[in-house]
Amino acid sequence: MADTHPSTNWRTYIPPADAPRSVELANSTAYEWVAHRCAEPFIAGWKESWDTLLQQPYKGITIDGNVVPDLYRLADETEDHGAPVAAMVEAANSVLAAATAEEQRLLIKAVDAPEWRQWLNPEIYIYRHGVRLEETSEDVVNTIHNLMRASLSPTGYYKASGCMKVNQFLGEAVNGAKVLNERSYNFTLFGTPSITEPWGWQISGHHFDMNCFILGTQMTITPVFMGAEPNVIDEGPHKGTELFTDQEQTALKLIHSMDPDTRARVRVYTKLSGPEYPSWRYHRADQRHLCGAFQDNRVIPFEGVKVTTLSSTQQDLVRQLVVLSLNYLPERALTAKMDEIAAHWEETHFSWIGTFERETGFYYKVHSPVIIVEFDHHSGVFLNNEDPLPFHIHTLVRTPNGNDYGREWLRQHVARRTASWPMANPACCRLAPVSAEYEGNGRWEVMAGVNICKFSNRHR
Repeated sequence: MADTHPSTNWRTYIPPADAPRSVELANSTAYEWVAHRCAEPFIAGWKESWDTLLQQPYKGITIDGNVVPDLYRLADETEDHGAPVAAMVEAANSVLAAATAEEQRLLIKAVDAPEWRQWLNPEIYIYRHGVRLEETSEDVVNTIHNLMRASLSPTGYYKASGCMKVNQFLGEAVNGAKVLNERSYNFTLFGTPSITEPWGWQISGHHFDMNCFILGTQMTITPVFMGAEPNVIDEGPHKGTELFTDQEQTALKLIHSMDPDTRARVRVYTKLSGPEYPSWRYHRADQRHLCGAFQDNRVIPFEGVKVTTLSSTQQDLVRQLVVLSLNYLPERALTAKMDEIAAHWEETHFSWIGTFERETGFYYKVHSPVIIVEFDHHSGVFLNNEDPLPFHIHTLVRTPNGNDYGREWLRQHVARRTASWPMANPACCRLAPVSAEYEGNGRWEVMAGVNICKFSNRHR
């Protein structure tokens, strides 16, 4: 039965069909909608800020502007860190085999291409690299989903595909399915699918953005943005789909286990917005979360308390929150990431914003040198609730200090490969621009982001 509490029954907040914005949405394609939205001064200014941020060289999220070195060791080829690379390569090659020649050209970018950083969680279709799922064939869509299945845990694929299904559900509820649907997402491959060389994929669109980088058996899937408005499908073919309630319930269990003094130390703001917030801590659209699109180099200080000051039971609940946020990773890759997080547990912080009840909404953050997890209840965007309510949720995961998009591993890989070449001279080496040629039979020959040296014709 659908929840009928006035603050959680999302249908209460469906806007009237004859409201001007509803009419405009109903009559717009994604291309027409972006023109409408970008004519708004706030959106135009927001986009200008994104473009400015994209001009900055990638450094990574830090607590003070200084990257902590030596956090992410590149594995030796003999080590196994659990990424299902063989299945992923097979699935990625199937995507390419299903694509047309023009789609193949659009799909592939260099492994270090700037398009990695152009993902966008609002529905505003501005950055258009890759192939859009609603503009390609059923075969290509199916193979992209198969690649997600091969790359993610079963829970991860449920959440990923669930975000897409909820987007369709929202679009139908507000009569905007030409803008908001299960296929209003762009998919891109970076580099050559390979058992041993670096490559990755990205899917980007409303409430679902995922960046997967893989090198041998090491993988990182960040930045990740998963959201839902509403977070439960209550009718139709996907009825029963429910997102992020396990994180929500575990967070409430944690905060309710704390005594008043501990809660006071953990909670950095009592209200979800207001004049007590410094300018960096609240944004009209992003609201409380800090790790969204284009925030690749943001300075985000630790907040709240060190988790080691909490009881052992409370620390276990924090670990559960992290696992629930990272359980899109395959099992062995998740174990490797949790081992990495455990090594920095003494530096891990937990913070809270808002009340301690679900009905009125809240925010929390888990933050260490190697992970940031955010969970935020939001006010309405396509629904009419002015205050944050629990049916609109944003969740984010970042790898701070330089390894979002696998950048630090890629840097080490290039350095290791360059150092091993005969007569290699750093002064004569460069990253080649992307060039690609499909050879058929699932083989895609790409010279993208590999090192070329004037002493050698070609290096793989």
